[in-house]
Amino acid sequence: MQDGIWVDDQYYILATSARSARGSAVLKDGDTFAVFDSSGDIAASGSGEYGIYHDGTRHLSLLTLRLGSDRLMLLSSRTTTGNEVFGADLSNPDGLEQGAITLPRDLVHFFRCRFLNQGRAFERLRLVNYSGRRVSLPVVYNYAADFADIFEVRGTRRLRRGIALPQHASLDGVELAYKGLDDVVRRTRITWNPAPSSATGSSARFDLVLDPHETITLSLTIECAAGPWPDKTRDFDEAFAAVEERAREKERDYAVISTSNQQFNEWVSRSLADVRLMTADTQHGEYPYAGVPWFSTPFGRDGIITALEVLWLNPRLAKGVLRFLAATQADRLVPEQDAEPGKILHEIRGGEMAALGEVPFGRYYGSVDSTPLFVMLAGEYYRRTADLPFVAEIWPNIERALTWMSDHGDVDGDGFLDYQRRTANGLVQQGWKDSQDSVFHADGTLAQPPIALCEVQGYAYAAFRAAATLAAALGDGEAATTLTARATALRQHFEETFWSQELGTYALALDGVKQQCLVRSSNPGHCLFTGVVDAARARLVAESLMGTDLFSGWGIRTIGTREGRYNPMSYHNGSLWPHDNAIAAAGLARYGLTDAVMAIMAGLFEASLFVELQRLPELFCGFRRRPGEGPTLYPVACAPQSWAAAAVCLLLQSCLGLSIDAVEGRVTISQARLPDFLEHVTVRGLTVGAGGSIDLSFDRQAHDVGVTVLNRTGRVAVIITK
Repeated sequence: MQDGIWVDDQYYILATSARSARGSAVLKDGDTFAVFDSSGDIAASGSGEYGIYHDGTRHLSLLTLRLGSDRLMLLSSRTTTGNEVFGADLSNPDGLEQGAITLPRDLVHFFRCRFLNQGRAFERLRLVNYSGRRVSLPVVYNYAADFADIFEVRGTRRLRRGIALPQHASLDGVELAYKGLDDVVRRTRITWNPAPSSATGSSARFDLVLDPHETITLSLTIECAAGPWPDKTRDFDEAFAAVEERAREKERDYAVISTSNQQFNEWVSRSLADVRLMTADTQHGEYPYAGVPWFSTPFGRDGIITALEVLWLNPRLAKGVLRFLAATQADRLVPEQDAEPGKILHEIRGGEMAALGEVPFGRYYGSVDSTPLFVMLAGEYYRRTADLPFVAEIWPNIERALTWMSDHGDVDGDGFLDYQRRTANGLVQQGWKDSQDSVFHADGTLAQPPIALCEVQGYAYAAFRAAATLAAALGDGEAATTLTARATALRQHFEETFWSQELGTYALALDGVKQQCLVRSSNPGHCLFTGVVDAARARLVAESLMGTDLFSGWGIRTIGTREGRYNPMSYHNGSLWPHDNAIAAAGLARYGLTDAVMAIMAGLFEASLFVELQRLPELFCGFRRRPGEGPTLYPVACAPQSWAAAAVCLLLQSCLGLSIDAVEGRVTISQARLPDFLEHVTVRGLTVGAGGSIDLSFDRQAHDVGVTVLNRTGRVAVIITK
């Protein structure tokens, strides 16, 4: 890093100030997203991430609405429940001229409506004059485009940039453009209806006159493109209808959850809306992008885990994730991308810096866990849907992934998946905790590669078991037997090597000389999730996870408070991540440790009550819960973030003990429990295989949970175990 700071992690996200006290709003559609303040402005004085972005580049860095030079007064603002549309109610401030009030405040109502569609931002401004006299209103839009790469916005300084091209401004519209060092011309075009009174490359002025109780409407369209303009531009109404229809289509893919607790319902509703918001239509199917603003792009690990979290409610998402990752699977050795044959994607980036190789993430494979997770998701998808033709379609990709696990994933041949980056520009740490200082020994010394993380061995175990099931379903009994044996051997080797009697749980990792990293961490929660943990040790792992070192009151911290690098304000060394907790809860439920599941569910639900829109961010700080206070926010956390949003789905599934086996035509409910704040839960529209579906009702009783089948289509068996 430059500009007066030095940080070892070259992909550190710079935070120079707290987020705006006015709050912020987010819209997203495909490869386009917008972050702005609660009045709808993208202001130079606002948060550094404000802007309208397209394909990894900020296409608009300033957009303010003014009455002359005065800022309008914010009455209220909101984003629709489904995240499609932003709206803000504003009014005029007192208009002063030579010390006298010429226009008293609150006489003119401004309603600002905005949404995104196909690389465009559409805005409609409606003005209503509630006074008894004619008023003259100089409405001014100010705008600018810095065409900053997302990594520049994050804080990376570049030695060279491209050039700003001449502005073109007229009453028909304005075009701002930039030619990058990659020779791509990135453009922003702003058009109006009706035309303004005057327009320049930085502002447009509308001199409006409203009679008493008259309404006037203005429309603004902001188009973003890298290269030529799209052939056709939709108008506001046509684009709005398309957005509404697509939102309805996405919503129909999900089963419907309703409960006795309205606040919980709102958490679920917002969370599923956020998952749908983050889900983009790609040429290979739907894919949940990771998070706004820093990770609004496909990430392998994030997409897989999000798909696993919502799998019981919407298996279609998992199919899109699997097909996308199969299509982007590495097919050759490319050291500068950490790519090896059969390896599954870490991330894909658009933008100038990725195109030039200034960052390695144009197409980057530096994840040790995305490959076994891919195989694991394929197995879970088959169990959930019985979709054998699709499994047959991606089976060659699964085989290549398994070959990578054998040939490349085990760097030093010790039987464990481990990692060591091939490029100096790549990620040092390649598990989900990928900060450069996230894997260390008890004294704080950083572990040296190749590094084998405990949870990754769990993913590998689950991958071998899943692949064995798929091989058997496809008629390859010999492969199924071999894969089952590999899973069994790995589990035994894992228990012998990773268990720490001193910690009473599994070591975080093994370093390059096979020394255990004796650090209490949340990672063993993922081991529970995969089933690699010996049942006799599961309770000890639970006691570690739920002890005061790791459990903050809101949830499980990434590492314990007594560890050498513990810092509750760090990204990975003491913070609290919702998805991490949801995975741990699912693991605890797998071993029947339901008291811990209830505690995690309660902590995260109560945390949701303190955050804007009940939108759980990517992570919280890991401070101990204090009575009467909410969780401490992390300054540059993504919100919305896909696997954080999807966490409530996996949490609720863990409480209900619900699993679906479409191959057997069976829904199993094992040791269902409801937390104290839920008396009743209904789940409608759970699909089971190609033609089955079921509606279920859960009611908390004195010492049990009653389960009622409300509706059943097709041959679906329901098995309840206490």
